[in-house]
Amino acid sequence: MSQRYRTNLRDRSALLGGAATDYSTPPSSGRSSPYPAGGAGNGLGASRDIPFAPLGHRYADDLESQNDEHLEGLTAKVKILKDITIGIGNEVRDSTIQLSQMNDAFSETSGILAGTFRRMNNMAARQGCRWLWYIVFLIIVFWFFIIVWWFRR
Repeated sequence: MSQRYRTNLRDRSALLGGAATDYSTPPSSGRSSPYPAGGAGNGLGASRDIPFAPLGHRYADDLESQNDEHLEGLTAKVKILKDITIGIGNEVRDSTIQLSQMNDAFSETSGILAGTFRRMNNMAARQGCRWLWYIVFLIIVFWFFIIVWWFRR
């Protein structure tokens, strides 16, 4: 814990006003309660008869310890959230780099395919329609072999 929090711990007891302060509600946590447990020892019924009255300096110390416990818990949760957000940031950064590389690869592939299609169109224009009949013939032969193979299984 930093020095700033340590000095505030000493000042909190002065802020609470010492033992003469009257509180109307009990503390929220029952782990380190400054109230007597059961009064005469006859269980829950006796604790209802005792009014909520703090026990002075012990009450302030208990509040300080509860605050310290909550502060440590919150500090741990903040650290976990910080680690998670750093991990998310790293993942976003890596994903952005991957997407940029994929975009470059697709642009390059698009350029290659466009060039190939352009060369194929140039070839088709020089050849006339003869190449189209060769492709249609090859597709028909290919489908014939697939159908024969399918029915012979």
